[in-house]
Amino acid sequence: MRALGNWLRGLEIALGVLAIFCWLAATAWLRHLTAPDEGRYVGVALEMLRTGDWVVPRLDGLPFFHKPPLFYWIGASAMSVFGVSEWAARLPSMLGATAAATALWLFLRRWDSAPVARAAAGVFVTMPFLYIGAQFANLDMLVAGCITVTLLFAAHAALAREAGEPWRMPLALAFASAALGVLAKGLIGLLLPGVIFIGWVLAARKARRLGLLAWWPGWLLFATIAMPWFVAMQLRYADFFDYFVVTQHFRRFAAGGFNNVEPLWFYVPVIGLLTLPWVGWLAVRPRRQWRFGLGDIDRLMLVWLVVIVVFFSLPRSKLIGYVLPALPPLAYLIARALQRPAATEGGARRLPRWTAGAAAIVCVLAVLAADRFGTPPGARLPLPAGRPIAQDDQVLMLDVYVYELPFYWRLTHPVMVLGDWDDPAIPQHDNWRKEMSDAARFDPDQGRSVLIRSGDAASVLCVARTTWLVGPRSAPQSWPWLNDPRFELVAQNSRLAAWRFAGVTASEPRCLQRDAPQRPAIEVP
Repeated sequence: MRALGNWLRGLEIALGVLAIFCWLAATAWLRHLTAPDEGRYVGVALEMLRTGDWVVPRLDGLPFFHKPPLFYWIGASAMSVFGVSEWAARLPSMLGATAAATALWLFLRRWDSAPVARAAAGVFVTMPFLYIGAQFANLDMLVAGCITVTLLFAAHAALAREAGEPWRMPLALAFASAALGVLAKGLIGLLLPGVIFIGWVLAARKARRLGLLAWWPGWLLFATIAMPWFVAMQLRYADFFDYFVVTQHFRRFAAGGFNNVEPLWFYVPVIGLLTLPWVGWLAVRPRRQWRFGLGDIDRLMLVWLVVIVVFFSLPRSKLIGYVLPALPPLAYLIARALQRPAATEGGARRLPRWTAGAAAIVCVLAVLAADRFGTPPGARLPLPAGRPIAQDDQVLMLDVYVYELPFYWRLTHPVMVLGDWDDPAIPQHDNWRKEMSDAARFDPDQGRSVLIRSGDAASVLCVARTTWLVGPRSAPQSWPWLNDPRFELVAQNSRLAAWRFAGVTASEPRCLQRDAPQRPAIEVP
């Protein structure tokens, strides 16, 4: 009977995890990649798959060390199995959200109650914020999942040891999850779970739990998983540590000069709006539940929520997805509200189901809205109909880098980017130019082959190869030779245009300057 009971519990868990994943993945194929974020990270994963180099992340052939490689490893693996598609490219985020929801459900089922566990998991996966995050191809949801799993395994280990139950395996899994979190997005994968755990210990006044943080087998496991990639990159690139750790972690956290500067209170309305309609349940007045003070799990969740919101509110640069790790504790607090008498008496007992239904509808509508407003249809540049790009053709972007274009055009080699790469102001702006300029420092030879100075356009165009040029619709104003009829306009949208140049049969250094009939420039509305 015990064996049968264990089998049934295992089946229940497996079906629950499958249901969570299927829900989170159901609409991941519906929308195009959002520019520039999804195009950037998917582009790096696609480059990893294309080149077969699974060690060095590359953006347009250049080493790209803004973030560690876990997202790219999973994304490239998914695209190798399922094909190059939006759904496969978003699989790392879906897995991160599924892991977080599963960990929250199982932890609360063991240390709180089955009704609270089911409610918290249901609230969590139907929060529009979480649903979109699970289908957004960047690193935020993956690291949020790692942080959630790390913290809940560590808390489970602490509670299990006090209850006289096995605790070493959960603690080992906590260290392993922290290592994956570091490989997902850097030091926050270890720092945030550690700070939250210490805050929980102090709030509960149970200092003995701190001993778990000094468990040497866990640190050995952590180092075995997390460190090899970082060591390999430092040995290969002498400036890696300064750029990845000092610049991308500490300078980015403390300094200005980066994009997305927002006020200190930014995340409060963001969380409130993006978790509607569930967040309204926090207004339900408690009657008996917390009359006798906070329990261990209550303290954990409150400390967790506060630490995440405060931590990400301090830097001036803020992105919405940073605060995704705050959603599991918020889902727990809402689940507690759903169990209060005010929510379970009389006709009010149907309100949680109605809220769940409304939240699910909002989730799907949010996906459609993200497709419409994330990258408007008129801003996409489709591959020219009936004009396939041959494998030997080259692509030149004109003072712009369209991150998602290699994905949708199925390019098999890096594109060249024409621009003023000697501009001393490039390091002062947090944009695509700085990203590519920084990346070229790690591979100067490759940098010279893809980052083309404006005055060297003839050297790459005046060859016996077809070149596809992509740039703003106003590009002919900056490069008048685009008005030459030999540059065939093959595609355009509200923002961009594409031209095809068949090249020349012999090297002609002055091929862009010879007298040729000029056509009118593209009219820019």
